Amino acid sequence: MIDQIDFNDENSNTSANPSFDSVLQARLSRRGLLRGSVGTVGTAMLGGLGVAACGDVAAAPAATLLGFSAVAKSLADTVTVPAGYTASVIYALGDPLTATTPAYKNDGTDTDFENRAGDHHDGMEWFGLDASGKPSTSAIERGLLAVNHEATTDETLTSFFIHANGGTATLPRPAVEVDKEIAIHGISVVEVKKTSGKWATVQSSAFNFRLTPLSDIELAGPARGNALLVTKYSTSGTRTRGTLNNCGTGKTPWGSFLTGEENWAGYFFRNSTDDTARNNDKSVTALKRYGRNQGAASRHGWQTGGTADKYARWDNSKLGTSTDGSDDYRNELNTMGYIVEIDAYDKTRTAKKRTAMGRYAHESASFSVPAVGKPLAVYMGDDARNEYIYKFVSAANWDAADASPISAMATGDKYLDSGKLYVAKYNNDGSGLWLELSISNPTIASYGGYVFADQADVCVNARIAADAVGATKMDRPEWSGVNPANGEVYFTLTNNSNRRVEPASASQLAPDSPNPRVYTDMKSATAQNGNPNGHILRMKEGAAGSAATSFTWDVYAFGAQTDADAAKVNWSNLTGDQDFSSPDGLVFSPYTGIMWIQTDDGAYTDVTNSMMLAAQPGQVGDGGKKTLSYTKTDGSTLSVDTYVGKAPTANTLKRFLVGAKDCEITGLCETPDGKAMFINIQHPGEGTKMADIADPTKYTSQWPSNAGYGAGKRPRTATIVITKNDGGKIGT
Repeated sequence: MIDQIDFNDENSNTSANPSFDSVLQARLSRRGLLRGSVGTVGTAMLGGLGVAACGDVAAAPAATLLGFSAVAKSLADTVTVPAGYTASVIYALGDPLTATTPAYKNDGTDTDFENRAGDHHDGMEWFGLDASGKPSTSAIERGLLAVNHEATTDETLTSFFIHANGGTATLPRPAVEVDKEIAIHGISVVEVKKTSGKWATVQSSAFNFRLTPLSDIELAGPARGNALLVTKYSTSGTRTRGTLNNCGTGKTPWGSFLTGEENWAGYFFRNSTDDTARNNDKSVTALKRYGRNQGAASRHGWQTGGTADKYARWDNSKLGTSTDGSDDYRNELNTMGYIVEIDAYDKTRTAKKRTAMGRYAHESASFSVPAVGKPLAVYMGDDARNEYIYKFVSAANWDAADASPISAMATGDKYLDSGKLYVAKYNNDGSGLWLELSISNPTIASYGGYVFADQADVCVNARIAADAVGATKMDRPEWSGVNPANGEVYFTLTNNSNRRVEPASASQLAPDSPNPRVYTDMKSATAQNGNPNGHILRMKEGAAGSAATSFTWDVYAFGAQTDADAAKVNWSNLTGDQDFSSPDGLVFSPYTGIMWIQTDDGAYTDVTNSMMLAAQPGQVGDGGKKTLSYTKTDGSTLSVDTYVGKAPTANTLKRFLVGAKDCEITGLCETPDGKAMFINIQHPGEGTKMADIADPTKYTSQWPSNAGYGAGKRPRTATIVITKNDGGKIGT
């Protein structure tokens, strides 16, 4: 048996770049976040669903937003939404996507996952259809959901809930198990329709399709055809197989779907002599920077599934004799880690990986507010401890005539294949700089830690280029969101267990202005150190808007338990109706302006399951300066100055939903009338042990079967739809 590795907690950035302690004047506005309105306290335990939707900004004045009663914290194995709301499961792991695919038995005997919903539903976007089945931006009762399938519920090597007896937790892995596990990754597009007031998927829809880690995908942008992307599968370096560990999403202004490849590196294997086989060349430096040391265990051992090429590609070792990698998969890792563009309306169009936007552990991709004649900016985070925040600025200026999904992939070529890639450096006075990652940047061209060959090399190894220019290390940047009201950009910084007052290794960081907290948070009797509860950062671009190379920043809100020390931890003065930990998903409603915050928590789960909150955000600079002092072992004082946003009130931040046991709340999209909201309840019951697979009473969750959905009792990730009982807009 091999101990399970937490590939979501990868930490390979040991560069000497400054941490957030170069930043001081930002107005850390944890309060602004936590100010979402917290109405009355009545909540409804609705079987197993729930989240709040919002009304549209014009139709719903600020006074009516967040007009629901705050949901209380809960450890129940159900989904709780406010009184007056209903939530229903509509799309769960294993649900059929064709008319001939059998119903899901949920006992581990199911097959044909290429035609079923995948696992760990994550980011998600809505694509409307009119009555005739044509793309529509106004359709409210029929549409497509494009859904990421990030990962699986694992113990050791096996995704045990999808195998009858829990699967094989030793190497080699049986091909039949590997094939299932590969197929439940990727994305799905499924038609949903409202009939007689109820939402459901359309199993026989011609629009339904899956992309898995074996689907053919095109490589686009500066790295297309580059030597770094040459593999046995594509000796021209122009194609690859599949998309993997898909997390956050984005929807382009021209109506296509963007999905981010996040913690993909751990799926691959390198043998224990690979450094020598590569002559310790610069590829070894790159592999280690992306978390793949030689001899390290792979997440599932898929490379042992058999001799077929589809298994061999998971072995990233140099095994062939070619000089360019055309006879093995030594470069396969370089084909993962991108933003992938997909035409949700047309499954015949090949998806494209947009290499110009950089390669790292991508979360979501959020666009600046489009302005005719100005370039588009796309904001992205690298989800790992001590990693960076990025921005891509298109070379092309926005043309409103491009706002159509009819030629979506060609439009993507125009805006996403050419432009400038930047990384953020935060100063301690509340200002910051976007540093361009370009081979023409002398700092990158002459970097001593890695010799860049060309711009393709910069894009493929964006992390190393960001190291070179001195980007600021952050506390796990995850989702980003752009406030449609003022264009300000928000990033969730989920947590960082490696913050220390006195760092003892290269992987540990001292507190700094944008990441100012280091503390101990007790989870029952277990001490959690660093920044276990996370915070939300926000940024305001300079006068040039999307193309600006400078910005100001502050912190919108700090995650904390309501009774935590107000002087050192609960800086946003969160109450019991607002307190949260580990913010992850973050989505602005384009219809109401409400900011929805979702959590993926492990620090506060002795008190409550993961949750979703609704907020009326303020603006950068609406708070004030705070100073936190730490005492070192020699008795000296470390002072960290930062700025905290205006504290939230009961009317500007409140809890809208609490999920099932062990789950993460993630993904959010709405119908254009704001009256139906779709969110995902990911990996309920993941605390279950594989040894207990035969005894449902020992599952830590039985959701959604305990809410009346589907066969069996094994927990399943699922999409839910939330509506308001009076037919109104969600969140009002």
